[in-house]
Amino acid sequence: MNFLGHAFLSFGDAEILTGNMIGDFVKGKIALTKYPEKIQQGILLHRAIDEFADKHPASLRAKVWFRSTYGLYSGAIVDILYDHFLANDPKHFLSDEDLMTFSKETYQNLFSLSAHFPKVFANMFPHMQENNWLYNYRNLKGMDKALRGLKHRAQYMPNQQEAYNIFIAHYYQIAQCYYEFMDDAINFVKIQLNQSPSL
Repeated sequence: MNFLGHAFLSFGDAEILTGNMIGDFVKGKIALTKYPEKIQQGILLHRAIDEFADKHPASLRAKVWFRSTYGLYSGAIVDILYDHFLANDPKHFLSDEDLMTFSKETYQNLFSLSAHFPKVFANMFPHMQENNWLYNYRNLKGMDKALRGLKHRAQYMPNQQEAYNIFIAHYYQIAQCYYEFMDDAINFVKIQLNQSPSL
């Protein structure tokens, strides 16, 4: 999952959300300890979700279409694509308005705890909010921008245009992978949140 997935799988808890969203920008155990306990739990949850997604059979199947061109970046690409299908999943966001409301509430919750943002995420967050990344996963133009953003962050990744073309060509097959993955991911996260904060 990418930003929308991690936000959704925080289930409305602002501190878990903050940790979950900054998880990629907090490296190692020492860096982790400077955060409040519940934000630490969110960071560890982020790592657990990433590992779960990476090894899930549906994700392994989805990555096959991208592997010959993108190698290890295939997983990051599939994470972004899952956010598109989540944004369009009527089980979770019945309408444009539902997704817009969720996006605005997420930004508000994050802003309330922005003192805990690592520098990279602090620099990124205004752009995320201004351009409404969470909502724009819903449309294809937003997905094109999200893949361009991945290419910008991943210096050695091949040009993202082929990834977008593969996404369009295999749209319904990748959607099926998402649907097979998502219910399992929700159940996994609920179990994780009911365990100790150390996950």
